[in-house]
Amino acid sequence: MGEVEPGPAGPLEPPEPPEAVASRRPGGIRVLKRNMKHNGNRNCLNRRSRFGSRERDWLREDVKRGCVYLYGADTTTATTTSTSSSSSTSSSSDLHLVLCTVETPASEICAGEGRESLYLQLHGDLVRRLEPTERPLQIVYDYLSRLGFEDPVRIQEEATNPDLSCMIRFYGEKPCQMDHLDRILLSGIYNVRKGKTQLHKWAERLVVLCGTCLIVSSVKDCQTGKMHILPLVGGKIEEVKRRQHSLAFSSAGAQAQTYHVSFETLAEYQRWQRQASKVVSQRISTVDLSCYSLEEVPEHLFYSQDITYLNLRHNFMQLERPGGLDTLYKFSQLKGLNLSHNKLGLFPVLLCEISTLTELNLSCNGFHDLPSQIGNLLNLQTLCLDGNVLTALPDELGNLQQLTSLGISFNNFSQIPEVLEKLTMLDKVVMAGNRLEVLNLGVLTRMSHVKHVDLRMNHLKTVIIDSLEGNKHITHMDLRDNQLTDLDLSSLCSLEQLHCERNQLRELTLSGFSLRTLYASWNRLTAVNVYPVPSLLTSLELSRNLLECVPDWACEAKKLEILDMSYNLLTDIPVRILSSLSLRKLMVGHNHLHVLPALVEHIPLEVLDIQHNTLSRLPDTLFSKALNLRYLNASANSLESLPCACAGEESLSVLQLLYLTNNLLTDQCIPVLVGHPHLRILHLANNQLQTFPASKLNKLEQLEELNLSGNKLKAIPTTIANCKRLHTLVAHANNISIFPEILQLPQIQFVDLSCNDLTEILIPEALPATLQDLDLTGNTNLVLEHKTLDMFSHITTLKIDQKPLPTTDSTVTSTFWSHGLAEMAGQRNKLCVSALAMDNFAEGVGAVYGMFDGDRNEELPRLLQCTMADVLLEEIQHSTNDTVFMANTFLVSHRKLGMAGQKLGSSALLCYIRPDTADPTSSFSLTVANVGTCQAVLCRGGKPVSLSKIFSLEQDPEEAQRVKDQKAIITEDNKVNGVTCCTRMLGCTYLYPWILPKPHISSTPLTIQDELLILGNKALWEHLSYLEAVNAVRHVQDPLAAAKKLCTLAQSYGCQDNVGAMVVYLNIGEEGCTCEMNGLTLPGPVGFASTATIKDAPKPTTPSSSSGIASEFSSEMSTSEVSSEVGSTASDEHNTVGLEASLLPRPERRCSLHPVPTSGVFQRQPSCATFSSNQSDNGLDSDDEQPVEGVISNGRRVEVEVDIHCCRGRDLESSPALPKNSTPCPEEHARGLVLGIRRQNSVNSGILLPMNKDKMELQKSPSTSCLYGKKLSNGSIVPLEDSLNLIEVATEAPKRKTGYFAAPTQLEPEDQFVVPRDLEEEVKEQMKQHQENRPEHEPSEEDRTEPLEEFDTAL
Repeated sequence: MGEVEPGPAGPLEPPEPPEAVASRRPGGIRVLKRNMKHNGNRNCLNRRSRFGSRERDWLREDVKRGCVYLYGADTTTATTTSTSSSSSTSSSSDLHLVLCTVETPASEICAGEGRESLYLQLHGDLVRRLEPTERPLQIVYDYLSRLGFEDPVRIQEEATNPDLSCMIRFYGEKPCQMDHLDRILLSGIYNVRKGKTQLHKWAERLVVLCGTCLIVSSVKDCQTGKMHILPLVGGKIEEVKRRQHSLAFSSAGAQAQTYHVSFETLAEYQRWQRQASKVVSQRISTVDLSCYSLEEVPEHLFYSQDITYLNLRHNFMQLERPGGLDTLYKFSQLKGLNLSHNKLGLFPVLLCEISTLTELNLSCNGFHDLPSQIGNLLNLQTLCLDGNVLTALPDELGNLQQLTSLGISFNNFSQIPEVLEKLTMLDKVVMAGNRLEVLNLGVLTRMSHVKHVDLRMNHLKTVIIDSLEGNKHITHMDLRDNQLTDLDLSSLCSLEQLHCERNQLRELTLSGFSLRTLYASWNRLTAVNVYPVPSLLTSLELSRNLLECVPDWACEAKKLEILDMSYNLLTDIPVRILSSLSLRKLMVGHNHLHVLPALVEHIPLEVLDIQHNTLSRLPDTLFSKALNLRYLNASANSLESLPCACAGEESLSVLQLLYLTNNLLTDQCIPVLVGHPHLRILHLANNQLQTFPASKLNKLEQLEELNLSGNKLKAIPTTIANCKRLHTLVAHANNISIFPEILQLPQIQFVDLSCNDLTEILIPEALPATLQDLDLTGNTNLVLEHKTLDMFSHITTLKIDQKPLPTTDSTVTSTFWSHGLAEMAGQRNKLCVSALAMDNFAEGVGAVYGMFDGDRNEELPRLLQCTMADVLLEEIQHSTNDTVFMANTFLVSHRKLGMAGQKLGSSALLCYIRPDTADPTSSFSLTVANVGTCQAVLCRGGKPVSLSKIFSLEQDPEEAQRVKDQKAIITEDNKVNGVTCCTRMLGCTYLYPWILPKPHISSTPLTIQDELLILGNKALWEHLSYLEAVNAVRHVQDPLAAAKKLCTLAQSYGCQDNVGAMVVYLNIGEEGCTCEMNGLTLPGPVGFASTATIKDAPKPTTPSSSSGIASEFSSEMSTSEVSSEVGSTASDEHNTVGLEASLLPRPERRCSLHPVPTSGVFQRQPSCATFSSNQSDNGLDSDDEQPVEGVISNGRRVEVEVDIHCCRGRDLESSPALPKNSTPCPEEHARGLVLGIRRQNSVNSGILLPMNKDKMELQKSPSTSCLYGKKLSNGSIVPLEDSLNLIEVATEAPKRKTGYFAAPTQLEPEDQFVVPRDLEEEVKEQMKQHQENRPEHEPSEEDRTEPLEEFDTAL
């Protein structure tokens, strides 16, 4: 390129940094050489390999400048001509940082580096040689741009990050791993002896193992001398026992030859034995050289003339090379050749000279056309041309009369090629993913040899018939994922199977003469016409349509075994369907069924799904007539009772799976369950059960999974110990106070007793070794001793509420949101779902919640859980645009996955709540970003609002079209290259450019109408609609119980996969406040009363947690709670006595610096002021002989509970006493008595006195500024001096029987000090007397040297 002229901003080359060893190269390229150190986990560079600040300054002058990291061949390579049999290795420890521009070609960099070529490696996989004209820096910039980066400056910055090498990397010489070289070719000079006898002597020979042959030649004349070729396929390889490290290679056949080869080392011996054993074990001569980054086949491979199948898939094969594609005709017996994914661009014409070929795969090579010479392959039977850009086929293709399979899917055909009519042996037309808009059935009629037609994922809108002649040949038709609105295939009288899912069909007409299976779900069908009655029909799937009744012809189908009409508008089920003598599986869930017809005769029904209807009862004879019924799901109905299982004493029921969740069942249904002795899975969650009789549970001996959550049970019967096969017990959200006797069950694995009233656990001497998961969160009365915790230490997952820590350096828990999380593994052995929950994020300014679903891998979700919040925190420092920093968060997290993200992928959802600076009418804004299938739903005014986008092939036509345009192969199960149905994920970099990490981003200001936010993975939303999920948890008091309820519902509705749900309760008022430390101003002098909508309060005994373990409690409390959890609920209010929980409004969740004032009932709001002092371990001063009452001793810390959240103004003023006869106004009664803090001398001691709310202000002093959220080093929200004086105040306070200042030994979540109603008047009277006895004027600073002898509060 020549020397680059310096721009006005500065020269091309920056000043040479003193720490770099730089050398100037020809062509104006700056090369920095530094030692390269590798990260063992990521195989990426550490910071020592990065360039200095001067180079960065040079880059900032122009965004078209950049840096290319040039790696040496740091992997081992083998030599083939060494005199020793061992392979020498070479590795480069130098990393070259080449400063260049986007216009710098590879040839110029090679000239400056003294290299012949540059090599590009993507995602740690294949290595491709760059053409001399290709521009490396431009390749990097284009790669980052396609990932999703938009800002040129950010693209330049990302390109300089060494971590990018896990995705894109340049080499100065081609790297190759040793095991790859061994599979391609093994060679060395060894001692060789011919024959089985010892007549021949040992001689030094050059030995090569390549392809299917062993080649032995002279060392001196290895290229021209005599060569001995030994075919190994079907032969054998044996160890020579009389000679160390020796192998005997023998060919197959009666006149087999044998060569003995002696190796020098054990390692070489094992390498040759391993590779040769693969060759001799083959039945046919097959050579697999796929995925080796080959440009040509090895020269020695041509000696293997017996090769019949050669696999060169995923390489970079060239045409004109010694071992290139133009030389493959030398294989005289070659029958199968795979050249897919080689990016050839042009069809290798010389392949048409291999007349022996019967199978040829040339998919994904970018062919625009085919040569006419392809008609010479007369023996060809299978031709695969998928994933190219073909628009037409040559007429010469019609010469291939033996062709039985032709794949032309995912090309650019706009019509069915006419040449297919000449291919009389062709029985399948596979044209998925093309551009057909019109299907002419007349063309298919003329192809009398075609039986299978695959036209899925085209652009079909209409189907036309140009003749009245019927088609009697087509038996299978696939029209999935098109744009058809009406479909009439009645002319296909031999049609046996039809797929037409995910169209826009309103009416479907078919011939029933031969119809066996029909799949037409995910349409808008109102009518399905089949004539005549399909007497051979066995399976009918019409789910997710608009059908109001079961078609009459379906009732008359005598062989119908499977009928799926779920998610329709059915109001009744015909008697003929339910009484069918052939029907074995009936799916009619999610309809409007009111009643099921009575059964008169015995039926063979095995599976019945009637969930999500309005059934109030089941047929009385259901269990007595359906004796083969194994599965029944009647969840989400209005069932109040169950029919009896049998009429006599002995039950014949074989029912094994029974799901009755979310009904109105009471204890009266329990005796009926005894009639099903074979029950393995029983779900009775969210009913009205109060007891479970022990005698009934005792008879369910086969029970393996029992779900009783969401009822009113107070205990689990002790007879559960007789259920020896039980491995799962779920009983959260009950009133269970006694731990059930389940720890003696031999197969117990999963136990969920969260959100109950457990107080203690009686455990046996030894726990079952099978116990893997024990969830005890939300049992705030539960106290576990150290001995118990030690016994639980072997459990893989133990979830308990941790006791609050009195002091913490974390920010005070927010009162605007609280969350709960639930994750369940389902039927799988591992949990591949992780969640992120931070109620206090970015120094308390906002909150972050995330959900990550790895589908089949658990590594990536955990990595994202640990790193994504840190990445977001860094990105919000660089940009205030939510779209920019959220997109960059996903893209950077994608990069940080490193090598783990090359082959694995994960869906990701991230929700960020922050103060809304753009909209002055809103307090906070919610920004949601996602890739994959995890979704977030906001409940606004009781209605769901979707905030995410599902990136899947089935539900996003735009993404499906993008993937098709990139020429990906979408398999019949709708997966990209057969791997995943997602089109955007974090990770899976080897599927670039089909799978991208760029997220969908949406932002919305939060309002007073926003009640809660639900995050869930794919499995949750597949079984719960947005509306049902919102309605299910709106009135649940605790977010943890709400999240668990969602997971339980999903499992009861049929989910067997990993399911994760997070519920975030929102309490965003019109005058939201996060205090001064959070960057917002305090409410004005009108007071602290919030105008936020009152919502249901969380249950006090069920604190939620972000990971199943309630973390440390914060130092602030809401008005009606004693403690709350950091990273969990911000306020857990108690239920009002005498009211049903469902009728309770949720009290406002306010920040504790501005609590909701009490009304009518005086409640205490303690705060734990924790600090270090010279107190002794027993909590005594050195001069004290008795403990100070009201002071909590906790080792070297001293805790005192006082009410400090009582100030509202800014400045502290003198407050005159109230008149003796004054009566607080109703507003004051509603707000409660407001207290102020006064200073005493030079010490910042606070004395709490009643003050008039209209004149109360707070001085702007260091001693009081902390009350607005400035956290001090001692962990308290009040200064050390204030805390010390508050202790003095507490010691002088009157002691009451209720123990307001007789603090317990530790803070307990269940502690709540509420004045009973019968004592309210007495308390008010005392408060009134206290006000009357107050001094009439404020003491001066000199007078305030001693604390007041009398102190009282509204407590």
